[in-house]
Amino acid sequence: MTGVPIDPTSDATNRTKPQPRLRDEDMVACPTCDALHRLTDLPDGARARCVRCHTTLSAPRRGAMTRIVMLAATSMVLMMAAIFFPFLELTAAGITQRSSIMDVVLVFADGPFVGLALAVGALIILLPLARFLALIYVLAPMAFGSRPARDAVPVFRLAEALKPWSMAEIFIVGVAVALIKVAGLATLTIGPAFWAFVLLVVVTTLKDTFMCRLTIWKTLEERSK
Repeated sequence: MTGVPIDPTSDATNRTKPQPRLRDEDMVACPTCDALHRLTDLPDGARARCVRCHTTLSAPRRGAMTRIVMLAATSMVLMMAAIFFPFLELTAAGITQRSSIMDVVLVFADGPFVGLALAVGALIILLPLARFLALIYVLAPMAFGSRPARDAVPVFRLAEALKPWSMAEIFIVGVAVALIKVAGLATLTIGPAFWAFVLLVVVTTLKDTFMCRLTIWKTLEERSK
């Protein structure tokens, strides 16, 4: 169900009518165009959009925190499988080579490419895992009706800051492009880690779909009092 967009305080009709003074905590800025809107409560399943650029501002769902925690935990399991199980098997000239994602990271660990190894390991493995752990730490207590965990606010802020740097999706797209280019030069066998990574991307997308950041911030503020 789609809710009615929240009216911005800069709307012309609002300027012609006397309005009560609004507190800063009663306002929300659109993350795309910075238009200010009144912060109102929405029923579960409704959706509030910015009236200027139509970006979704709030979309609360019943049980969303529980689903996010479950999906984050599933993502961690899939990440472990993607790291250690065989990712690809390459056969050329009678020579077969199997490799995992960890092998890809370690192959650059020596010599002048150690920085590349650190970047690959951080962006593909460490940062996504850190974000999954942070979301579970923040949302699991509130999903069961408890008070937020200690330092939940800075941990959630960290999880949000890590999102642009968690590049598992970019990695799987790059691998797909590379497979197309080398398919005619060698025999390729896709390992279980590849499919685990594909599922990881799907689960991560679902997790982000269920996440309403405005609702999470409001819940953190209310239960921290």
